[in-house]
Amino acid sequence: MRATLMYGAGDVRVEQVPDSVIALPTDALVRITASCICGTDLWRYGSMKPEEGPARMGHEFIGVVEDTGSQVARLKRGDLVVAPFAIADNTCQFCREGLHTSCTHPQAGFWGGPSSEGGQAEAIRVPLADGNLVRLPVEADSALLPSLLTLSDVFGTGHHAAVAGGVNPSTRVTVIGDGAVGLLAVLAARRLGAEQIILMGRHRARTGLGREFGATDVVAARGGEGIEAVRELTGGHGTHVVVEAVGTRPAYRQALGVVRSGGVISRVGVPQYEDAPIGFGSLFRRSIRLAGGPAPVRAYIEELMPDVLDGTVEPGKVFDAATGLDGVPSGYQDMADRRSLKVLIKP
Repeated sequence: MRATLMYGAGDVRVEQVPDSVIALPTDALVRITASCICGTDLWRYGSMKPEEGPARMGHEFIGVVEDTGSQVARLKRGDLVVAPFAIADNTCQFCREGLHTSCTHPQAGFWGGPSSEGGQAEAIRVPLADGNLVRLPVEADSALLPSLLTLSDVFGTGHHAAVAGGVNPSTRVTVIGDGAVGLLAVLAARRLGAEQIILMGRHRARTGLGREFGATDVVAARGGEGIEAVRELTGGHGTHVVVEAVGTRPAYRQALGVVRSGGVISRVGVPQYEDAPIGFGSLFRRSIRLAGGPAPVRAYIEELMPDVLDGTVEPGKVFDAATGLDGVPSGYQDMADRRSLKVLIKP
């Protein structure tokens, strides 16, 4: 079968690999019908060292169950399923508390890790299938598949950012970042009834989609100028919730500048740093809380799916390009160069 491997920074290849097979009785074998390239993949694309590769790529996918291990009880051949980006058993103490990204099962982890396969491929072995995979009540050729695919990561991550920040009808929200996660954090904040949603981004096509998703204001400026613009829009106080969907130190500093005293910075952009201001002059003095983290999207799939199925929300609009497996290397480059927002893959 064919799969996507990253060999180093800027070096993505689609190659023949051994067929995926059932290895454990809790596995399922899934033929992938839709996957995509994620913004977080671009961090590795820009910095991965050759000695760290090759790595199987892709952590968002929908597919059809082709086979199951002897202990898989919830799924059967022919089921159309979506997989969250974190592998979890959905039964441990942390999973029961809705924190699937901290699952304690020995097979838990993330797609594309040292012992797992990737979703940018023709097929995949899914560990802990009963806990991981969620059946989709549509046909494999449904027009809803792009939106349903976002349940595997970006819509669930945007929703997690809003929930972790405590968004409700009385809150004002700033979203930093106009990538797919930032845009879907806007959608999630609107879904939760936020009073005001300010999107900080400078790419007009993306911020236009952000307005369609529910942004009430757009601020293109960055740094001090951007902070001042947000404060002008909020009576000088800043917003109750700031979603930081980028992951860089400048984005974190910007979040500090626009968050209201007593507010929350909800970080879901994977941090590309370990040290950041959290002391008296930054968080403590103004009673600012820091929240977020890798989204336990498995906890949100059943909650978010009905709104996708009935058309209340259309998160699949973040996909602005599509390709087969042959076009995946170019898809990475297009996203890195910001020619594409998010690339849908149809193996």
